[in-house]
Amino acid sequence: MFKLDDRDLEILKVLATEARISTAQLARRINLSASPCWKRLERLEKAGIIEGYRADIRLKKLAPHVSVFVTVELKQHRTEDFQAFERAVRDIDEITSCWALGGGLDYLMLVTTRDIDAYQSLMDELLDQGLGVERYFTYVVTKQVKAGTAPPLDVLIPGLTGQGPSDRDDI
Repeated sequence: MFKLDDRDLEILKVLATEARISTAQLARRINLSASPCWKRLERLEKAGIIEGYRADIRLKKLAPHVSVFVTVELKQHRTEDFQAFERAVRDIDEITSCWALGGGLDYLMLVTTRDIDAYQSLMDELLDQGLGVERYFTYVVTKQVKAGTAPPLDVLIPGLTGQGPSDRDDI
């Protein structure tokens, strides 16, 4: 596992909510000069801990759309079946997220497209590719309650707030 110190963790915590912050501002926030801060950022990027920077776009301000969660179960559970399905999913822009699951279902996908008709056309095309989809279930998003927030680094990494697992009453 990659070794992180408190400053690295503070950098990640700030970037998780403020990806557009300048290196100079970030350095001031974590009480470090700009050059060492930049070197830490580069190290975190090269290690693959920081995968990228992005903007959260409020789609309803831009265009009509529908978001749909889809659970997928494959007929066969061979490695080549999973690989074929995953390759196909990566090539479809409207499938904005996809997770492999353990348990009764194989995948959970998030599809964002123009409308339900466009969603169904996408699913029909996916089925026509012969990827071995046994069944799928559709769950239309009616409202967003909470969007992708920053990971709870304080909870996941003991010591970030100076409180390790042995210091907590709830463990």
